[in-house]
Amino acid sequence: MKLYFHYCASGLSNCYLLGGDTAPHKAIIIDPGNMDSALLKLIEDNNFEPEGIFITHDHIDHVNGLKTFLKIYDAKVYAVAPEIGEHGTVRVRDGDKIEIGPFKIEVFTVPGHTSDSVVYKIGRLLFIGDALSASLMGRTVNSFSKTTLINALRKKILSLPGDYTILPGHGPPTTLEAERRFNLDLNSYEQQKDRRPTFKID
Repeated sequence: MKLYFHYCASGLSNCYLLGGDTAPHKAIIIDPGNMDSALLKLIEDNNFEPEGIFITHDHIDHVNGLKTFLKIYDAKVYAVAPEIGEHGTVRVRDGDKIEIGPFKIEVFTVPGHTSDSVVYKIGRLLFIGDALSASLMGRTVNSFSKTTLINALRKKILSLPGDYTILPGHGPPTTLEAERRFNLDLNSYEQQKDRRPTFKID
């Protein structure tokens, strides 16, 4: 398996390309924030055959290249949302396991940043979108959404055994162990919980 990082300058976001090592070199794309000559060259120079586009959440900086991409390649779009723009999707749900070529993709829904936020686990890689980034958590619109996101991350992602490489929608990669230990938002939330008053009822 080959992993390529593509920086989408228009939305300051990360797009990822995964390609198989052996013919017919099936490939998948995660979050095509744009579709430009650099990404096209990566695909064509490696003789990749894109078969799946995996969307972590429907924000423009992660899907802006989808329309152009689908004009060039015949690939299915996988997402929680039933449509991305005018494109229908193959809907994914929590716990789904999808196989495309050499790739085995496991789906974890993590609502909070958006209602359709999802993490894709492929081997020891976690494509986490905007739910989490190095030392921070994804933005939320209110305290309920923040609590929902934190609970989903703790239950489904931070509880995974062992370590993983986290590939976020923005910023540098990190590791699951680093986020368990040093994530400012998650640790701050836990400290606030510990300080909540308790009442003893006789």
